Amino acid sequence: MNLPNMKQVNQAEHGQTAHVLKSALRIQLGVTDLSFHRVTAAVVAHVMRLMGKEVEISYALHEANFSRLKLGQIDMLCSAWLPHSHGVYQQQVETQVATRELGLHYEPYALWGVPDYVPEDAVSRIEDLLKPEVKQRIRPIIQGIGEGAGITRFSKNIMREYQLTAAGYQFRTGTQADCVTAFESAVSVNEWVVVPLWHPQFLHHQYAMRELKDVKGLLGGKDRAVLLAREDRLTEHFTPEQIAVLDKITLSNQIVAELDYGVNRLGLSEDQVASHFLTNNPAMLATWLAPLLTQMMQEVAL
Repeated sequence: MNLPNMKQVNQAEHGQTAHVLKSALRIQLGVTDLSFHRVTAAVVAHVMRLMGKEVEISYALHEANFSRLKLGQIDMLCSAWLPHSHGVYQQQVETQVATRELGLHYEPYALWGVPDYVPEDAVSRIEDLLKPEVKQRIRPIIQGIGEGAGITRFSKNIMREYQLTAAGYQFRTGTQADCVTAFESAVSVNEWVVVPLWHPQFLHHQYAMRELKDVKGLLGGKDRAVLLAREDRLTEHFTPEQIAVLDKITLSNQIVAELDYGVNRLGLSEDQVASHFLTNNPAMLATWLAPLLTQMMQEVAL
């Protein structure tokens, strides 16, 4: 299938209904302010614009975005991690308004990891951090990211339930940059270090690390990263065929980690990596757009 360009899609989409689309409100897309969320949202926004939509992207922290969704300050959120990491926030939104989950951007999960040069027979499970010989070698500071993130909540539970705080370890919150810098500074000198991380994230595209087994199951398991929309705004802004397009957007942990690497290490913007990805993967984009293209062909046949 040959992929239509933006002009062709817009012409077919607007056609006789141009006067309706011109009066449509701009879509407010909320995005969690971390780079892997931003690159994913850039791909989603590109697809929306191919459908002739105006999209305004705004950024906030995890919990704040769900509050904005509940209050109607944004129409949809990219990406919500459900059911584990962000499920409690979704429940709060649904006390006010129904939501709908669209697509499968990737399958994220939280982890605690160590660089692969740390011997596996020394550290393979979280409780191995309590071994005296490990405590002598490994950094006692475990640098995380901000409050509200699933990995932060999980890590605080791990510190308590595995008695790591009592053993002398410290978990610190901070920015994503703080977490990355702490990890890379240790790796640069082959120092043993624990990093509370997640998939997808650009460090996985650059470094080999081993996930520590969590026998207590405190890391929450695998989530689904989805576009979470207010049901009322979704049907206001999109036709059923367009909603079907949004529901077909499927990426992967590997793809998002590579896009994230492009922003964090190659100096590209979110829009640039999204545009390059869609240009280089026309078959994937055509698959996403299939419900809309089918509608267009049916209209032409009429």
